[in-house]
Amino acid sequence: MFSERGSPDTGLIVRQGGAMAEVRIFSLEEAERTLPLVRRILSDLQGEYEVWRHAMADYELLAAGARADTGETPELVSARNVVTVAADRVNELLLELEGIGCVFKGIDEGLVDFYALRDDRLVFLCWRLGEERISHWHEVDSGFAGRQEIDPSLFSEIVP
Repeated sequence: MFSERGSPDTGLIVRQGGAMAEVRIFSLEEAERTLPLVRRILSDLQGEYEVWRHAMADYELLAAGARADTGETPELVSARNVVTVAADRVNELLLELEGIGCVFKGIDEGLVDFYALRDDRLVFLCWRLGEERISHWHEVDSGFAGRQEIDPSLFSEIVP
């Protein structure tokens, strides 16, 4: 990973793989202020994802019984439309999370990371739906298994 200073609003330009992206850098306090909204979005996302999963299962059952020579039945078209609407709603919710500046990591666990700096190194503040506060962090490349408890003094202020 390579990083360099970006605009004051986002903080850093990060290269992962071949792509470059501006990311928002959070202090611990800034990330925690987003949690009420992030909680609502994740809760909605989990519900919409279940709607999509059930709709997809229904569609697959109908499609498995369809014949290629007769085309899609009205019932199959309707089922496909339900899947599309549900998928669009899931995508909208993911875009809402992205707009906040957090990084979505998993629907079932409700995992979200927030870019932060620790000792001038890019790391993630790590939060899971159901946790009261952000109490863990991990290296960008270590994931959830690398979570460590936060020393709040290390993540308090971001200096532009």
